[in-house]
Parts: sequence; structure tokens; C-alpha cells
Amino acid sequence: MLFFPDTGGELAAGGVPLNRLAARVGSTPFYAYDRDAMASRVAALRAALPAELRISYAMKANPMPALVQYMAGLVDGLDVASVGEMMVALDAGMDARRITFAGPGKTEAELHRAVAAGILLNVESFRELPILQAASKALGLPARVAVRVNPDFDLKSSGMKMGGGPKQFGVDAEAVPELLAQIGAAGLAFEGFHIYAGSQNLNAAAVVEAQLKSYELALRLAQHAPGPVLHLNLGGGFGIPYFPGDKHLDLAPIGVNLAGLVARVKTDMPQAHLSIELGRYLVGEAGIYVCRVLDRKVSRGHVYLVTDGGLHHHLAASGNFGQVIRKNYPVRLVKAQGTASGELEVVSVVGPLCTPLDLLGDRSRLPHGEPGDLVVVCQSGAYGASASPQRFLGHPHVTEVLV
Repeated sequence: MLFFPDTGGELAAGGVPLNRLAARVGSTPFYAYDRDAMASRVAALRAALPAELRISYAMKANPMPALVQYMAGLVDGLDVASVGEMMVALDAGMDARRITFAGPGKTEAELHRAVAAGILLNVESFRELPILQAASKALGLPARVAVRVNPDFDLKSSGMKMGGGPKQFGVDAEAVPELLAQIGAAGLAFEGFHIYAGSQNLNAAAVVEAQLKSYELALRLAQHAPGPVLHLNLGGGFGIPYFPGDKHLDLAPIGVNLAGLVARVKTDMPQAHLSIELGRYLVGEAGIYVCRVLDRKVSRGHVYLVTDGGLHHHLAASGNFGQVIRKNYPVRLVKAQGTASGELEVVSVVGPLCTPLDLLGDRSRLPHGEPGDLVVVCQSGAYGASASPQRFLGHPHVTEVLV
């Protein structure tokens, strides 16, 4: 693993051995997010990408308030997907002018509150314009807006396609000129474009291609804009390895490409700054999910380690959060006493829920586990607690800690 090394034979988070951290937290299950891991990831990005490029953290990946506050000190902006996330972002101390709000179904109340906060709204529908115009008039300040564009291409090799073809996200590229005309007529403060083609991509060439196409599309659309482009968000798409055979994304060609775009924008759109927004890439590998073995159960020759955690806390690890073919997240076992033996056995790690879907590790190779031992699901910093059905079957909610 890139982060969470073994310390004296035991996995550590934030420099604290895991059994000691579990005692400090007081109960299992819990998520632990490592500050140093997040800072290291942002530093690596800064080193690989041009200095002029702005990096925003997409809070939907992990909106834990303490984590957001820490990330706010590392990045250049925050992207929110609800007014609830907006309030967390503002409480974290991020300048409102560096907060952007995207989402296909913003309510009238959310739009009004966002205008009042002074954040940048990514317009995703013609429906939003009269609401924003009315809010601007009522509050005495023009709404700051960018247009989220649904491009006529997608991000090849992406785990989740966010653009191209029919989508609920953004405004189809061919309809954007008309939207821009209406933004100008409504007197809104136009600032730029947001083009997000896809996510969870480990193919650098595909990311580069999407960024180039996004830039060219923005350049064409800028000819119809009611004012100069001040902000161009090229989206994200940077993936992290989850499964055997996955390799870390090569940042070098992406950095070269973005350096070229930063140079071009000075001539093409001289008042604009370029940004990317990343969520999973910044925090995904910086988090672990920790649960405790309650029972070692053998059924017709197969060993089950039954834990106090499961899909109600970590839906993604169970394979029920977008996986077409279920694959295991990296899973490790930490002994409650002593160190794990070198011999591995094939076991299934399951949770306490009354459903066969409650599976954290299917036929995983782990050291011999007994009740009291800890099971650690790695790559768990993104789309974990907040993306899971924690009320399912009435079990306790999961604890989250920043270490």
C-alpha cells in the first residue's frame, strides 16, 4: 500500500498502531483518515502539475467536516453538491469565491442561499436561470454563474461516465450558446465553464485526451459568452487502484499536457484560470475502514470471519456501489494479540446483516483470524460512510476520525 505502513509488525494510521487507535476511538467499526497521506497526495500533485493550475477538492468524495477543514488548507477551492455541503465548506474557512456548486437538481431554496453566500454556481438547466435572476434581484447582487457543459464526448476508460450522450448532468454542448445568451439577458455574472467527462480513470492518455477536448470545446463556446471567461474547470477523472492489476495513474503526461494548456489560456482566454476538481484521488487512499471479528464460523469447509462492520457502513467495499462484476477491495487482518502468522487461508469476511450482500471480502487470502482481531478495508477514504445506508437494519452508525 502507498500509505498505512506496518509499524513494529502492526499496521499504523497517523503513526498510531491500529490496536491502540481502536482503543482510543473506543469502539469498532470506524473510519480513520490520515492527514499525512492527504498532504502527501496534494504535494505530489503540486510537484507534477503546473503551479498556475488550481486544484479543488470535490467534497462529495468525503464530506466529514474535520477532513474538509483540513483539506481546505491544502487545496485552492472546494466543490459542493448540496447546500448542506456548502455550509460545511463555508464553516471550514474556505473563501466563498473559491467554492463551486454543481448538481442537476438544485432546489429554489438552495439556489437562493448559494447566491446569498456568494459562491460560484454551475448552471445545469435553463430552469435555473429565472430562479437565479429573482434571487439576484432580491439580494441586490448578481448570481455568479458558470455553465456546466455536457460535452459531445466522454472520458474513455472511465469507471463512471459523467458526460457524452444523453446525461442528467449539465447542458448539452449544442444548447449552450442559447443558454449563454439568456444568462447575459438575465444580468447574471457569467464566469466560465465546467466540463466533467468522467471519473475513476487510470489511463493517463484518456485523461489527456479528455482535457484537450474539453479545452477546445470551452474555447468554441467562449465565442458566445456574455463576458470574458474567468474560470475554466476541466473536471477530474483521476482514478486510484482498488483491485489486483490496477496501476497508479501516471501524472507525468497529464502534467505536460496541462502545462501546455496553461500556456495557451494566457493567449486564448487571458483573464481565465484553469482548474481541476478531484475527490477520490485526494482522499481515497488516505482512509481505512476498521471492524472487529465477532465470530470465526466454518460452514461446510469454508471459513467466514463475521465482523461488526459491513455494507451499511461501506457499501462500495461490498460491491454494491456501481461494480458490474464484484471485486474485493484490499483487505488486511490485524491480530488483537501478537503478530499474524505467515501462513494464509482463504476466508470470506462478512458483516452482521441479514443479507448475503453483506460481504467485505469474498474468498480473501488472510492470516488466521479469530474473534477480537481487526479487519482493515483499505482504499476507503472516498465514498464510504456518507455513501452507505447506515440506517439499514438499525445497526449503530459508524465513527469517523482524522489522525
